[in-house]
Formats: sequence, structure tokens, C-alpha cells
Amino acid sequence: MLAIIGGTGLYQLPGLNVIDKIKIDTPFGQPSAPIVKAECLGHTLLFLPRHGEQHQLMPHEINYRANIFALKQLGARQLLGVSATGSLRESIHPGAFILPTQYLDLIRGNRDKTFFGQGVVAHVSTAMPVCPNLTAWVAAQAKQQGMTLHQDKVYACVDGPRLGTKAESHFLRMVGCDVVGMTNVPEVFLAREAQLCYATLCIATDYDCWQDDPAQHVTVAEVIARYGQSLEQAKALLTALLATPLPPIDETYRRALDQAILTPDSAITNTQRRWLNVLMQ
Repeated sequence: MLAIIGGTGLYQLPGLNVIDKIKIDTPFGQPSAPIVKAECLGHTLLFLPRHGEQHQLMPHEINYRANIFALKQLGARQLLGVSATGSLRESIHPGAFILPTQYLDLIRGNRDKTFFGQGVVAHVSTAMPVCPNLTAWVAAQAKQQGMTLHQDKVYACVDGPRLGTKAESHFLRMVGCDVVGMTNVPEVFLAREAQLCYATLCIATDYDCWQDDPAQHVTVAEVIARYGQSLEQAKALLTALLATPLPPIDETYRRALDQAILTPDSAITNTQRRWLNVLMQ
């Protein structure tokens, strides 16, 4: 099953029929909002608004572990995110779409970045955090739709909630980042630990603040306006994607824990085993 994390506006797709709105608790707390289960063009889907139903959660307030765990527990095996980002490259114009394949984790705040610890030790490889089958699926349909889509880009994730300084923006450019956002970490890495095939579709809302022209520097009003404009294109792309079969499951991502858990089975408690079994599914 495919899960989609993004704003509530993504649910307004032609032919979408809501089956249920599921309020769920997890061993890691409650997700951002009740999870919408729906049918669309022959697919059963899960939708979750990352920032809550009323966009009431700041990036550092999102319970990323509960979000990923709840989607996995409800049957998700593939996960597509939709996110707003700032562009760090002249060629990535505001309004463009991006498929990152690499991440630079610059989160310094107190976000829970792993399901493991407290007696269960695991080290999951994140060398290739994004599923190539999902990105190829999105890219092929974007091409058919005539959309501008930048692939194989690097996403820098910062704490927020403030917007960055010009020096920070130039630093990110210098170290090879292409877009900057506040929400994909630890989401992408938790998806890896949960053995989910993950990709995210980013919308460039602005040029961040690295350009010399102050008129090009980001404001919240511009972010919201441009994201809203691009959301209609994103919904059209999702509708086109759902008119096709889901991409094949990449077993590399579905077996990420095979060699990652170091704690012997005999040392794992029944409580730990219950949540670990969900991740292992």
C-alpha cells in the first residue's frame, strides 16, 4: 500500500473516496493527525498531514516516529512525501519540482531520529536513503505531464522554524546542497528503519536568501502563495500516478533491518518485540 505525507489539500483528488479516518496511538505517541484511508483509481491509500490537520505543528514539534510507525502499522509499504523547499540553485526556479536522492542532516535540536535505543541496538545503512523505483515512477509520469522535474538532488534539512541567514544559505550551496527544508529529517531515515520504500517530491517555493537581490529573498507569504500554486500541479501529478500501477517493491529497502540489529533476540523484551515486529513486517 502507498502512503502519502503532505498537506490536507493533497486529498482533494478526482475520484478519491474516503473509506475511514483512523485515530491511532503508537508506542512512540500519536501521529500528527488521524490517518485518512481512501480509495482512488483502484488504489487503496493512506494520507497523513505532516503538520496536522490545521497546520498547527512546527517542524520540530512533529512526532516523526509516530507518523512513520502508524503508517507502517496500517499497511504502508511505500511512502511518498510532498514538501516545500527553498532552492539553492539558479537552475531550480521557484515553482519547480525536485526529487532529492541524498540528504544532509543539519538538525541540532531534540528530534527523535531513531526507533532504536533503550535496549535494542540497530545501525541501518542510509547510504542510499531514497527508493529508486519510487523516484523512477514519479519521474516517468512527470515527463509525460510535461513538468519540470529536477532529479538526483541533495536536500539539506535544518531545524527552523526561523528562515535561514544569507551566510547559511551560501554555506549550503558551497557544500553541494540543492534545496533546503525543515521536515524531511528524520522522516527519510525513520522510513528506512521501518523498511519502507521512500521518496519525496519537493516544491521549490523561493530562492532562499543566497541571491544578492533582496527582492528574491524568501518571505512566509511568498512560500505559502507559491506552494499553493504548485500544489495544483502536484495533485495533477498524483492523479496521473494513481492511474498507473504502483512501482515494484525494492527488496533492498524492504529488508533494511536484516543485518542491522545487533541485540540478540534473547535480550529483547516482549514489549520491545511488539513494536519491532511492526518494523520487521
